[in-house]
Amino acid sequence: MLNKNHHRLPATAGHPTSTLHQYKPPATHPILRRDSTVNFFSTTFLIFRPTTMPISGMVDRVAIGNVHEEVSHPGAIKAFVAEFISTLIFVFAGQGSGMAFTKITGGAPTSPAGLVAAALAHGFGLFVAVSVGANISGGHVNPAVTFGAFVGGNITLLRGIGYIVAQLLGSVVACFLLLFTTGGMTTAGFAVTAELSIWSAFVFEIVMTFGLVYTVYATAVDPKKGDIGTIAPLAIGLVVAANILAGGAFTGASMNPAVAFGPAVVSLDFGNHWIYWAGPLIGGGLAGIVYEFVFINRSHEAVPSSEY
Repeated sequence: MLNKNHHRLPATAGHPTSTLHQYKPPATHPILRRDSTVNFFSTTFLIFRPTTMPISGMVDRVAIGNVHEEVSHPGAIKAFVAEFISTLIFVFAGQGSGMAFTKITGGAPTSPAGLVAAALAHGFGLFVAVSVGANISGGHVNPAVTFGAFVGGNITLLRGIGYIVAQLLGSVVACFLLLFTTGGMTTAGFAVTAELSIWSAFVFEIVMTFGLVYTVYATAVDPKKGDIGTIAPLAIGLVVAANILAGGAFTGASMNPAVAFGPAVVSLDFGNHWIYWAGPLIGGGLAGIVYEFVFINRSHEAVPSSEY
């Protein structure tokens, strides 16, 4: 298949092309469209390259993908399972820490100690969740991260939808497990503090998620990251912890639609739930666009025959 500039698009694994020009994204992320083995988060693994179909719009790199390669391929299924497990681990730890604090304090109002505890639990939990999923799915653990990767052309639409479904299911299952293991304690949904307007909370979530996804791009996606890639999971966990310290008292600092979705489903509390979808998705998408198209320079170039 040729794009509008008459360059050959990436070939499906096992079906190499024979033309001299082919779109060649840097091998820096487990969801980039190139067959190669790379070192990501200090872990060596295979990158799958799906058959893609460019969407007219920002760039040709944004693609829908092929159902076989992006949904039903064994590698894709493993990636979905990895996202499900990583999100389950993260939400179980984050929500569980809040429930434990409520039990210890007898349901007392949120205190500075509780905010710090929440920040640490989510930061450490995300550090682990990203690390354990990195060599299989990339360790997104967040629909906003997946959406940011999509608008930057680093994941196809079909693979991205699969990731998001897996993340939402992981969050829901984690919250039901907490409901059962704690003897029926409620998983608290996210809520906007009374002193804050809905639109202020909306912008708060946009800004915090922008910082998160920008960090993901800078430490994990950017081909110029060098050795900084080895600390990407830690940096991602730390920025989430810092944002919880900044915004936890105002919006709950979700930055992640999946994190908000699980508690809302289990508690049946969807008050202002749209904020925790729209804000993170907009923030993540903006970060992906800004970093990809301002700081990462990808181009069509001749690929040596040995690479296909």
